[in-house]
Amino acid sequence: MEQHRTRPPQPGARRGAPPLPPQAGRGPNGGPARTTPRSGPQARGSAQRRPAAVRRPGPAATSSVRPLPNPRLTGLGGGLFCAAVMLVLGFLDQLLFGASLTVYGVLFLPVCVLTAVWIRRGDLLTAPVVVPIAFAVGLFPVADGSGGLGNRLMGLFTGLATQAGWLYGGTFTAGLIATVRRIQLVRRRRRG
Repeated sequence: MEQHRTRPPQPGARRGAPPLPPQAGRGPNGGPARTTPRSGPQARGSAQRRPAAVRRPGPAATSSVRPLPNPRLTGLGGGLFCAAVMLVLGFLDQLLFGASLTVYGVLFLPVCVLTAVWIRRGDLLTAPVVVPIAFAVGLFPVADGSGGLGNRLMGLFTGLATQAGWLYGGTFTAGLIATVRRIQLVRRRRRG
């Protein structure tokens, strides 16, 4: 017994109609040909036509304003981010401002805000923990201490004691932002 092969139906093809050549379905620019809607009994048979191509704007039509970065850091990632930024800022402070502890403290506040805003929802409680650690890490290049490691550690402890206001202010800011975000998260969960 002989088996006949069957082909799957072609999109846009009607039963009983002869197939069109490949170039017949194209418009003047190589895209799909535009068709006019039919009325009457033929309109029912042509309802399964392919939709016309959608024109999308090119790169010149997009807006030049880009959104601000919105990364989501884990608790460990937030700690590494904060510590690395504070270490770089400590070296820059030493290089540009002669190891000014006040400049270092002022630069600490925006880093605390960014850390608290960028930490993901599940790790919000780590923001006020990693911020003081990062303050101490970045204080190494700024701390007074000529000579050995003992003098450097003494300068670090002196810097922590004299700049406690900046340290507490940054930690409080990070804790406040994390608390507000946590309250908003709990409210959203209760609503939905």
